[in-house]
Amino acid sequence: MHRRLPGTLFLRNLVERRSLLFQLVRRDFEQRFVGSAMGWIWGIIHPLVLLVCWTFVFQICLRQQPPAGVASYPLFIFAGMLPWLLFSETAQRSASSLLEHSNLITKTVFPAEIVPVSVFLSSLVSHLLAVGLLVAAVAVFLNQISIFLILLPLYLLILGLLAVGVGWIVASLHVFLRDTAQVLAVILTLWFWLTPIFIAEEQYPPQARFLLSMNPLYYVVRAYRALLLTSALPDPRDLAILAGFALASFLAGGLFFRHMKRGFGDVL
Repeated sequence: MHRRLPGTLFLRNLVERRSLLFQLVRRDFEQRFVGSAMGWIWGIIHPLVLLVCWTFVFQICLRQQPPAGVASYPLFIFAGMLPWLLFSETAQRSASSLLEHSNLITKTVFPAEIVPVSVFLSSLVSHLLAVGLLVAAVAVFLNQISIFLILLPLYLLILGLLAVGVGWIVASLHVFLRDTAQVLAVILTLWFWLTPIFIAEEQYPPQARFLLSMNPLYYVVRAYRALLLTSALPDPRDLAILAGFALASFLAGGLFFRHMKRGFGDVL
């Protein structure tokens, strides 16, 4: 009987998990959109409706204007809301994701840690469609496309690390504390209004700006606006700070999930 080499076992497990992750993403995407009359188009309609509502309230009713250097307030909002929607959707849907896959987790040898990852990747599909729409709008209305858009995948990777790390924490907590999803909704509401989506950071009161420096989504929003609405390179210091937040979230979430995972079988 031949003994498998450790490297062979590692590669086999990697391929199997990759295939399983792909199946989970496809299943999640199909459950959300396949069978509906408009399918994946709903993934674009939702952020567009939010954009119209927020533009009406902030620009028309409250007469809010974009900061200097940005010609369109709706595009200013759109560039800020897209990374937030990807992050918040991943966090919210990850909270209940383990309960939704409880049969797989308890009855089979199933790597539960890939469930929040599949949630992020499924949400990423709609996000990329909306980003493509924004890029087209900027090209048409502002007559520009930044060469630094090639850096967008890097920021998506970092945002993914941040979102999956948070997703691991809330998913594992929700298995034992079923109020976690409700608490998360409250936290995300506060977090949303502390992220400069509708106004520029210069409009925050000076005594409250320290909150922005502690908010990783602030750096993501700034980078998205620089990449999509201007021809400027995002601040490298912002990238370094954001990467620090993302790695801390990913490592802390991974360790926390690994510790809590030992009790999943007794509770699910």
